[in-house]
Amino acid sequence: MKTGLYVHIPFCHQKCNYCDFASYPGQEALIPAYLSALEKEAYFYALRTFQTLYIGGGTPSVLSAQELEKLCAVLEKLTGPFKHLQEVTCEANPESLTPQKLDVLKSAGVTRLSIGLQSWDDAQLKTLGRIHNRAVFLNAYEAARRAGFNNINIDLMAGLPGQTLESFLTGLTHVLDLKPQHLSVYGLQIEEGTPFFERGVLCDQLLMRQMLEETHRRLCGAGFEHYEISNFALPGFRALHNTHYWQNGEYVGLGAAAASYLNGHRKQNVSGVQEYIQKINQGVSPVDFEECLEGKAKLGESLMLGLRQLDGFCPTPAMWQAFGGAIKKHIQNGLLEQKNNTIKLTFEGLFLANEVFYSFVAPFEEE
Repeated sequence: MKTGLYVHIPFCHQKCNYCDFASYPGQEALIPAYLSALEKEAYFYALRTFQTLYIGGGTPSVLSAQELEKLCAVLEKLTGPFKHLQEVTCEANPESLTPQKLDVLKSAGVTRLSIGLQSWDDAQLKTLGRIHNRAVFLNAYEAARRAGFNNINIDLMAGLPGQTLESFLTGLTHVLDLKPQHLSVYGLQIEEGTPFFERGVLCDQLLMRQMLEETHRRLCGAGFEHYEISNFALPGFRALHNTHYWQNGEYVGLGAAAASYLNGHRKQNVSGVQEYIQKINQGVSPVDFEECLEGKAKLGESLMLGLRQLDGFCPTPAMWQAFGGAIKKHIQNGLLEQKNNTIKLTFEGLFLANEVFYSFVAPFEEE
C-alpha cells in the first residue's frame, strides 16, 4: 500500500495575521535539537516504504542551507535516495529562499517547490503580516527557475481585507505570466485565535466568490486542470502527495503537530516544539491525540475527502447505504451531480462544499 511522508518544520520568522497552523517565530535556536529529534522519531518507521515526501510548515526555508542539508540527509535514511520517490515537495517563503538553499534542495532531489506568495499587492501583504514584498517574491521565483526547478506551485489568497476584484485579477494575471505549473488559490478563512479574529476582521463572502469563480474561468482557459477545490495544475503536474490524502491514503507525519494515518488509525503529535523535543529525547511517545474512525464515521470521511476531487468519486455500496439519502438531497439541491455511480460537486457545489461535507460528519442527519 502506498504511504506518504509529511515532515513538519514549525519555525517561522513572523506569524501571519491569518495563520492558525503550528508555527512559532523566534525559536530558531531550537532547530538543531529539533532535527535530531526528527531523526529519532524517524526510526519508529524504519520499515516503511514511502512514495511521496512533503516538507511543510511553518516555513521550511527558514532553515539555513546547512540545516536543510542535514534535514534531507536525515530523511534519506528513512526514504532512501529522494530520486526514487515519485514526488518530493518543499514549502518555502520568498524572503528566506536563497540561491544557496535552492541548490541544496535541488542537489538533494527535491522535485517540487511550493512558494507562499499569497498576494501580488504589497499593501495587502503588509495587511496579512507577510514580511516579503512582490519584488522579493520575483527574485526568489527567478532564482528557483535558475536552480532548475520546473515544478513550482504558487499560493494565492482571495477575499483579503481591502482587496478588490480588480486588484485580485491583476495579480492573478501577473502570476500566470510567470508560467507556474501549479496554483493553489484559497479563500481567506478567519480562524479563532488569529490576529484577524481578535480584530474582528470579516470577509466579504460574495466578493470572495466572484474572485474564485473568475479564477476557475481564467485558469481553466489557460490550460490548467481544476482538480481539487482550491488547486489547479497544468496536465501532468497535479500534487501527488496531496492527491494521496484526498484518496484516503495512508501517511506518516514526523515532527511537532504532525499527523499520521495508518491502518485506519489517526494520531497527532504534541504541537509545542520544546515539548516534542523533550518527549523524543526521553524515549516517550510524542503522540498527543489518537482516534480510530469506524463504521459510518469512517465512510463519511472517505466521502468527504473524495468529493474534494473535481474528477468525481465512486461511493462504495456501503457508502450508498449509509448516506444515500444525503447524497440524493444534494443532487436535488444542485450541489452534487451523478453520472452512473460517480458523484461530484457541481460548479455551485464548489462554493458551498462545506454544506455538502457537513452531511458526512457526525452528528449525522436521519435518513
